[in-house]
Amino acid sequence: MPLRRTAVAVLVAICALAASAGLASARDRLVIGITQYPSTFHPNIDSMLAKSYVLGLTRRPVTVYDASWQLVCMLCTELPTIENGLAVPEDLPDGRRGIAVTYTLQPEARWGDGTPVSTDDVLFTWQVGRHPKAGIANSELYRRILSIDVKDAKTFTLHLDRIEFAYNAINDFGLLPAHLERPVFEKDPETYRNRTLYDTRTTEPGLYFGPYRIVEAVAGSHVSLEPNANWWGKKPAFDRVVVRILENTAALEANLLSGSIDYIAGELGLALDQALALEKRRGRDFQVVYKPSLVYEHVDLNLDNPVLADRRVRQALLHALDRKTLTERLFAGKQAVADSFVNPLDWVHAGNLPAYPHDPAKAAALLDAAGWKDMRQGIRHDADGKPLSLELMTTAGNRTRELVQQVLQSQWKAVGVDVRINNQPARVFFGETMTKRRYSAMGMYAWMSAPENVPRTTQHSSMIPTADNGWSGQNYPGYVNPKADRLIESIEVELDRTARAGMWGELQRLYMEELPALPLYFRSEAHVMPKWLHGVVPTGHQYPVTLWVEDWHAD
Repeated sequence: MPLRRTAVAVLVAICALAASAGLASARDRLVIGITQYPSTFHPNIDSMLAKSYVLGLTRRPVTVYDASWQLVCMLCTELPTIENGLAVPEDLPDGRRGIAVTYTLQPEARWGDGTPVSTDDVLFTWQVGRHPKAGIANSELYRRILSIDVKDAKTFTLHLDRIEFAYNAINDFGLLPAHLERPVFEKDPETYRNRTLYDTRTTEPGLYFGPYRIVEAVAGSHVSLEPNANWWGKKPAFDRVVVRILENTAALEANLLSGSIDYIAGELGLALDQALALEKRRGRDFQVVYKPSLVYEHVDLNLDNPVLADRRVRQALLHALDRKTLTERLFAGKQAVADSFVNPLDWVHAGNLPAYPHDPAKAAALLDAAGWKDMRQGIRHDADGKPLSLELMTTAGNRTRELVQQVLQSQWKAVGVDVRINNQPARVFFGETMTKRRYSAMGMYAWMSAPENVPRTTQHSSMIPTADNGWSGQNYPGYVNPKADRLIESIEVELDRTARAGMWGELQRLYMEELPALPLYFRSEAHVMPKWLHGVVPTGHQYPVTLWVEDWHAD
């Protein structure tokens, strides 16, 4: 079997070279490799980077942070501000201060079936977003919109229940096609997430309004896209884009070298150690662009687990880890150890935070104090003889994460904690296990955020997913802390930058004291591209490069 695989790889490489020679002057097809298949294609259900990456080719947000980390319009014509009069503070009936923010959609924006993108879609999206059981990830955004005034088919005003510092950023207001999705939603809102056309008729042209539309989606394998004839913007350069899913990162690299894929996405591709090794061996054949990012690799702790409900155990788990050595050995020290959930690249990162250096003795003392004193065959037990055993889960096939798991498992074993590894395909891990809090103890993955991204959906107690709220929210640990809630709420509405920075510091200190998750490191993205591909500008935040695909082009 190994000989046969090698022979096939050689044949593929020969074919790829021949094809490359034939297309030296005109490349009209681009194949991108990523490691995860989306759990859904619905823009507002679940939070999975693989989905955002694919949908970046097919949609445009109303507003977004660009590669310079500045808020800009994409689907709107002008960013509303208080200064230009498109955002107006207003008094609310209950005595609070809100704000009215007016947007105008791109005049020529149309869905893939020719239907204009309109304020009817805005109203429908709001209807879905605020339904308590629709399963919308950022439902809080929609609940804060008290009403919407429609001026005409393209212009609307949102009346918000508070004045936030990011009052004009509606990046997560992902427009839905009312003419297609409304009948599905209104039939039964509570089961809508399982019946949306984005998953039952994924290739329906009218679901998309970006440069491309999905023409084929094969679960676990690939997504094929072709230009959207009704796209109003700059014509994209490629006649076909294929996003191939290879959950095993070693296979991802092998397919790049064989010519089966052209470009490994930095957002969901090779880990830094693999990219560095690849560049060392084959750097003359590819352009490798490294981008420090706001990707926060961490281990969520299920706080409903009685063992992890004890803060001393959580602190001991972090003290037991030698994260500095881990990043030096696996990533040549090029991925910074995380000292909070906020990256030092972000201006709101705070100093003087509670520190957790590698200290096995302190970890042991904390575990002793928590009642795990009885050591039997290298594993701690409590007074009733119960072993200190925890399950650690992550995405299967990611070689680097699996290596990190082994390091964590070994270091925890050194202080008497038995850790069992149980990994799942990404679509299951994110689509079911984490979203529905079905993990028993620990889940390792990454959050990718925007600049100064208030962690309401991940840390506020109202954002714990439950069956009653349709599994909305991303507070997977089940973290409940009234002080954290108050800080999050205060940060959102504080317009003074200096005062807001102080609140951010308090929130980070509280997080590092309570440890609802164990910070590991901040990732650097490695975009591995063919030398003939130009125009790709990595962002380093949660909004992927595909949102600017119309700027990509070949030699």
